[in-house]
Amino acid sequence: MANKPSGINSGKALKKRHLRYRKLYKWYAKKTLGLAKKSDPLEGSSQASGIVLEKVQLEAKQPNSAMRKCVRVQLIKNGKQVTAFLPGDGATKLVDEHDEVMIERIGGKMGRSKGDIPGVRWQVIKVNDQSLNALRRGLIEKARK
Repeated sequence: MANKPSGINSGKALKKRHLRYRKLYKWYAKKTLGLAKKSDPLEGSSQASGIVLEKVQLEAKQPNSAMRKCVRVQLIKNGKQVTAFLPGDGATKLVDEHDEVMIERIGGKMGRSKGDIPGVRWQVIKVNDQSLNALRRGLIEKARK
């Protein structure tokens, strides 16, 4: 690759070079081509509601050896299926099949999965329009649907 032009009249050449090479920058390409929204099941929104299809247990990555409690959720807005983590002790007892849940991003680095749960990027925050955290702490009881 040639050196950057650095003369008194090199502005045009520098601008042309900048435009040519910015598509190699992954954040620029993702933003302009809309790749992040195309691949995102939530379609750019921070939260989405869905129906629980089944409860699953995923094995944690090395060096941990735990079974992480998760649920398979089918999103209402587009029918896509995602796996969402159930945070907290005993949360799996509060969520049943066919419950309506609200999910949000876990918040791992660069939109990837967080911690030792492979491939899980979402977590459950509400069950049948009631806070999962409040249900876990016993502040409210689960509503009958």
